[in-house]
Amino acid sequence: MMTATDNVHAHEIKKFGSMAEHWWDVQGEFRTLHEINPLRMAFISRYVNVDGKSVVDVGCGGGILTETLAKQGADALGIDLSEELIDIADLHSLETGTVVRYQKISAEQLAAQRPASFDVVTCMEMLEHVPDPAAVINACSQLVKPGGWVFFSTLNRKPKAYLLAIVAAEHVLHMLPKGTHEYSTFIKPSELCQSARQASLHLQGMVGIEYSPLRRKFHLGNDIDVNYLAAFSRLE
Repeated sequence: MMTATDNVHAHEIKKFGSMAEHWWDVQGEFRTLHEINPLRMAFISRYVNVDGKSVVDVGCGGGILTETLAKQGADALGIDLSEELIDIADLHSLETGTVVRYQKISAEQLAAQRPASFDVVTCMEMLEHVPDPAAVINACSQLVKPGGWVFFSTLNRKPKAYLLAIVAAEHVLHMLPKGTHEYSTFIKPSELCQSARQASLHLQGMVGIEYSPLRRKFHLGNDIDVNYLAAFSRLE
């Protein structure tokens, strides 16, 4: 059961949990997550080889990135507050024979139980879905070992992001389910970096996830006006 103190919007958990059975349909409602997943892994690999590393994927959803981390040799744990998504992630890992663990717990709760326990922490497309993103960022910092790596991806609060991530992606191109995002919850890079600095995280790199309509493909680039990825190291 979630408590009143959990850093979570109950309607967000219900929204994504209700779509759990579609999570691994690569041509379905979450195909965009499947398409950008290799880019997220490529960005992580620029900074750290996860083979043999302990990794926690915060807000793992149905486990798309978590499974990839495990397949790259990581000792991977995925955490989420949606029981439906955890169940789907568990089932898929059994079907694929991927050795990965999942747990229904918040980042804050896990940080209290297991501080400085992970070499790498990932938190992708999750910060914009919680009431207090700074608390999650701080928890991620607490979870990682000194000298370890923390990776975030989120959406920039700029008009361009509203037009492309909501109007175009959700309503015109139907690349995402309608209602996936709320513009007011998007996070500017300056805000992410400020919260990270306060949590003893040091920015090492930032890139954008761009979409080419002609090629119908995503790629990493310098434009951080819409989706962006950021790598941080934990100060010793």
